[in-house]
Amino acid sequence: MRVIQPAGKRGSLKWIQRAVNHRPELLQPSALPCIDWRSPLTSDDHAEYRDAAFLDVLGLGHLAEELSRFWPRRGPQWDALGVCAAGPVLVEAKAHLAELQSPPSKAAGASRHMIDAAFRAVQSGLGIDPENDWTRTYYQLANRIAHLWWLRDRGVPASLLLVSFLGDEDMNGPAEADTWHSAFDAVMRALGLGDQTELTNHIHHMAPDTRLLRCA
Repeated sequence: MRVIQPAGKRGSLKWIQRAVNHRPELLQPSALPCIDWRSPLTSDDHAEYRDAAFLDVLGLGHLAEELSRFWPRRGPQWDALGVCAAGPVLVEAKAHLAELQSPPSKAAGASRHMIDAAFRAVQSGLGIDPENDWTRTYYQLANRIAHLWWLRDRGVPASLLLVSFLGDEDMNGPAEADTWHSAFDAVMRALGLGDQTELTNHIHHMAPDTRLLRCA
């Protein structure tokens, strides 16, 4: 699914659009080769992608059928997508701490069973206690991590980039990167990923200062 977005006026939507289109160097982790951004591009209506469409954007359309067996429709809508020499890059962006605590999954019936099965597969693959319920407080980040695991389990050397903007005055966002780092550390521990390196080595963090994007 291709989801056209308006030009962002506030929050992470505003900043990720500006960073991708005008200051991509602010999103470049030192551990990854130069990223070629595929969304959200001004020339593409700032569109964001989900389900099979996000795979197409990354040149992974051949995995669409497998994805449909792993996760139900209306899966994660990626804030940004890119590719680099090391592999595809999936992005989740935040502008304030409250965004980390997403609502629990609202899926029901067959969709909920699918999500539960997907999380069990991820947790089993990573040696995480299945009693750790990923469908609750940190569901949004958990489902992004699950998709990262799914891609890598299929031999795709994907990375997840967590972009945490600094100094968003409208959203009362953190001014220091350490605040974000502490918050993400707590979330990872809550998900059972605190001491897990097999997957977390492929999760990268960037904390761009919004002052560098205000005139972009």
